[in-house]
Amino acid sequence: MSGIIPAALLVLPVSYELGGVAVVLAAMIACATVRFRYVRRRAARARDADLRVILSSLEVVTAELRVGAHPATACDTAADEGSGVVSVAFRSASARARLGGTAADGLRINDSRVGVELARIADIWDVAEKHGLALAELLEAARADLLGRRRFRGRTEAGLAGARATASVLAALPVLGIGLGHMMGAAPLEVLLGGGLGGGLAVLGTGLVCAGLLWTDRITAQVTQ
Repeated sequence: MSGIIPAALLVLPVSYELGGVAVVLAAMIACATVRFRYVRRRAARARDADLRVILSSLEVVTAELRVGAHPATACDTAADEGSGVVSVAFRSASARARLGGTAADGLRINDSRVGVELARIADIWDVAEKHGLALAELLEAARADLLGRRRFRGRTEAGLAGARATASVLAALPVLGIGLGHMMGAAPLEVLLGGGLGGGLAVLGTGLVCAGLLWTDRITAQVTQ
C-alpha cells in the first residue's frame, strides 16, 4: 500500500502533461480502483489469517479442557499461543472467567474482521454453561464447522480463478485495441490525449473498465461468502 500512493502522485502530473484534465480524471479513476482492490484483497488475506488463529486457538482450548483445565486457564493458554484480535478475545474471556463471569462475553468483539465467528463461539459457550453441556465437545464441533467453511471457501476461490482471469483479459482488450489502431495508422493515442471528445472517451472507457473489474470482484465475493 505504501507504494501505491506515491505512484499515484507521480502518475497524476504526468497525466496532466500528456492530455490535460480528462486524462487526469481517467488516471484518478484507475488509481482509485487499484487502491480499492488492493485494500480489499489485503483485508481478505488478514481475515483468513485470523480464521487460522481461531482454529488453532479452539484446538488449544479443547485440548486443555479435555485434560481438566479450568476454562479461564484454557483461554489464557490459547491467548498466549495466538495472535492479533483472536488473542485479545481469548485473553478477555480468561479475565472474565477468573472474575466469576462468563467467558463468552469476552469473546464478543463486534468490530473485528472475524467478529461473526467469535460471536458464534461465544453463543456456543453460553449454551454449554447454561445447560450444563460438555464444552469441549461443542467447541470441537464449532471448530470442525469453521474448518469446513474455510475449506469450502478455498475450493470456491480456486474455482473462480478462471472467471477472474477472464475479467482481467477483457479489461486489457482496450489496450490491445489501441495498439492495433496505432499499427493501422488511426492514431488513437492522439485522439484520446488530445482533449475534447477524445478526452471524454478516455474517461468513459477507463470508468467502464474499472466498473467491470469491481463488478466482477463483487460477484465473486458474494459467491464465496
